[in-house]
Amino acid sequence: MKNIIIIGYRCTGKSSVGKKLAEILHRPFIDTDELIIKKTGRSILETIETDGWTYFRRIECEVVQELAAVTGSIIATGGGVLDDHGNRDILKTCGLCLWLTADAATIVTRLLCDGESTHSRPALSMHDITTETRAMLLKREPAYRAVADYVIDTQHRNIDETVENIRTILQANEVL
Repeated sequence: MKNIIIIGYRCTGKSSVGKKLAEILHRPFIDTDELIIKKTGRSILETIETDGWTYFRRIECEVVQELAAVTGSIIATGGGVLDDHGNRDILKTCGLCLWLTADAATIVTRLLCDGESTHSRPALSMHDITTETRAMLLKREPAYRAVADYVIDTQHRNIDETVENIRTILQANEVL
């Protein structure tokens, strides 16, 4: 059974949707950020503050390589996992990739409304959050598009609606 891999930028619903989808489809749920936390023994923010982005991305690549042996799971990835070409290749071959999207304004609103996000997610640049989000979406869009088998807009959908939309797409394409 193929993995269902959920990609996309921060606050597009990857973890929340992934957990709910796994529950409904009776599949294991894996979050790459949680695997990194277990591997390092620190939060993502602490790991980056202590050892830097290069170290974090190296650990992220190790986690993705380990996932190549996994089957039948719902996997939520970190927003920048596709910055590495090797990760793109692995994820594309080990499952069906769903790209969750939302516009920059929606993402910023979600980031600011989620107290956990503002304290646990490291800044990606020296810019304000709106400028950073717009720039990162523009930068990462080609990688997301290249890997995505399906694009799911989460902008005007809650978690349950997004999960139902995904189920409909998967059923219509005989993936389930």
